[in-house]
Amino acid sequence: MSADYTGVRRIGGQIAKRLAEQNDLEGAKALQSLLRKRGVPLQASGYAEALPRDAGSRLPLVEEGQWPMTPIMLAGEAGHTISQFIEDARHIGLLAEKGVSARLGLLVYGPPGTGKTLLAGHIAAILKRPFYIARLDSLISSRLGETAKNIRGIFEFVPARNAVLFLDEMDAIAKLRDDRHELGELKRVVNTVLQGLDSLTDDVVTIGATNHPHLLDPAIWRRFPYKVELGLPDEEVRSSLWLHFLFQGGEAHKDEARLLARASDGLNGADIENIALAARRRSILGNREPSLAQILTAVGASRAGSPRLLDDREMDTAEKKALTVLLHDKGRISQADIARIVGVSRQMVHRYLKETNDG
Repeated sequence: MSADYTGVRRIGGQIAKRLAEQNDLEGAKALQSLLRKRGVPLQASGYAEALPRDAGSRLPLVEEGQWPMTPIMLAGEAGHTISQFIEDARHIGLLAEKGVSARLGLLVYGPPGTGKTLLAGHIAAILKRPFYIARLDSLISSRLGETAKNIRGIFEFVPARNAVLFLDEMDAIAKLRDDRHELGELKRVVNTVLQGLDSLTDDVVTIGATNHPHLLDPAIWRRFPYKVELGLPDEEVRSSLWLHFLFQGGEAHKDEARLLARASDGLNGADIENIALAARRRSILGNREPSLAQILTAVGASRAGSPRLLDDREMDTAEKKALTVLLHDKGRISQADIARIVGVSRQMVHRYLKETNDG
């Protein structure tokens, strides 16, 4: 491939994805591991992609992301908007031929852990385009004028590469309103972003992401015709997440997945993934099936963005009581099922619940 490192990574990613689809997860992970070596043999042969760099630190302003192996699960309006966005991106040539401007800008917003970066990576994979990530918070420099220069470098780099540009942490621009930056510098930075977005041709796919949409300048907000809010997953999506990450898609575990989905109301997708993978690690290393009671205990002790991982110790009385209350309040199951899961008698379940109500 003439030492085309970007091409090697792109095609290698396609092969790894195909291996994963054929359930050869070991082969897919091995190939992904090779691709993560950043093309050292290619660099030794004289090729290295010239990424734009910060003048002071000499660190790259963008990084080339890999197409994700983890699935993305969307529901409702978000899924419909993303489907429309991808449909437009796939037929950009036809739309341009018919004289229809189709500025491919998508703004994704929502709390951390809801899959904004993962979604952008999947869009790049579906479109079979390179995936470049620019985190705006890392572009901000204390040197006057350097921040705007860094941002210009991003928008000058991407157009010739038929890529998906992911602008992460877009609210970082608003955070320039502090003692270290004058108002004029803030305006220059915002104007640079606006000019950069306006300079992109219609075939460039740009995805912006923020955890704080209210901090974005209204003019930047208007540059993205497609907007998607990624909130916390609903019960159906949570059930699918548990089924995939914990039970590896095993249909025999649908009931457990639904129970975990009800219990994990309020957690984000990243929390569920972390708890599920921790449970599988404990299962593999302990050579036994995952303990549903311990997983539910971890879920009950977790908060969005701060998941509690499993350990191997036995549950104490306080944890059994807390789990009983959790299953009673959220699980929508009988006291007999609660007793079976917690590992106590039905009389003890009744006692735990009575103590909680009396307290």
